[in-house]
Amino acid sequence: MTSSAQERRARILETVRALGSVRVVDLAESLGFPAVTVRRDVAALAQEGRLLRTHGSVALPDEEAGRGADGAERVLGMLVPTVGGYFDEVVAGASAAAAAAGARLILGIAPYEASDDRSQVERLLESDVDGLLLVPNWRPGEGIVESDWLAELPVPAVLVERRAAPASPAAGLDAVCSDHRHGVLLALHHLARLGHRSVLLAARDDTRTAHEVRAGYAEAVKLLGLTELPVVDVPRAGGGAAAVAEQIAAAARAGARAVLVHNDQDAIQLPPLLRTFGLGVPEDMALISYDDTFAALSAPPLTAVAPPKRAVGAGALELLVRRIAAGPELPVHHTELQPSLKVRSSCGGGNGGGA
Repeated sequence: MTSSAQERRARILETVRALGSVRVVDLAESLGFPAVTVRRDVAALAQEGRLLRTHGSVALPDEEAGRGADGAERVLGMLVPTVGGYFDEVVAGASAAAAAAGARLILGIAPYEASDDRSQVERLLESDVDGLLLVPNWRPGEGIVESDWLAELPVPAVLVERRAAPASPAAGLDAVCSDHRHGVLLALHHLARLGHRSVLLAARDDTRTAHEVRAGYAEAVKLLGLTELPVVDVPRAGGGAAAVAEQIAAAARAGARAVLVHNDQDAIQLPPLLRTFGLGVPEDMALISYDDTFAALSAPPLTAVAPPKRAVGAGALELLVRRIAAGPELPVHHTELQPSLKVRSSCGGGNGGGA
């Protein structure tokens, strides 16, 4: 192989690392090489196992995508506020994507009540991570004040299930999120099709997801022409389910016959509590849960909005690997993935045994 060919093929690999999967014709145009020459080089690199060819496109083998320029395994850190619920699936998606890319994922936990995101990130950085997936413990409205330090991170970072405030230093970070407002719209549209003209919302107010659910409710009732009802505040700490059930029962006496509850943990407690007020689910009160972590295990099984948690984790990890390879040449990505609605029996309606 001539020196010229070596340099050309090195540039091909470098470009594919930066761009991810790319068409051969686009690769040739980007490099300024004749397409026939690039196809020949790509064929040689594929024969050596350094590139994958699929339907006119090329990409790195999974194991190389997760390695640095020196061939060493990439180590990626992930900060989450909790495990044992919603973020388990997000972490699982990121972990699977890391394994597919030949990278290693290490986990840090900064509990909601501790507010020590920065110290946990510093511990991850002490492990010589090449990049970070971050779920900061941002309360609604606090993104600008509490994100200054994110602009000083020494490694690339991708926000997960978080969107930075537009004027904050973190606004320049990549982000992969669920579109929770669309998820609420799915739930209310389903209930509207079942004939409900007003839907109650019972929700927390202490997380970014809760903030998006509340905002999505206000938008959806206007879009669908439903009657907007006062939101039932779900207490941050446990033990408030009975009070929530009492407020839902009061709304039922005023005519409400459907409720969306954020999140599964709170929704699952409601059917037996509502029975003490003479309300059955779904015959007297249609109920949809938001999260779909445990909703299928309820009695009755709950119709639920299911954010694409695993896909969010996987997409964030894959974007982080691309960011590490490409650096600032890759435009900032703010990606939203749409939730789906899992229809079960808690809404009535007779659709396949469920709502």
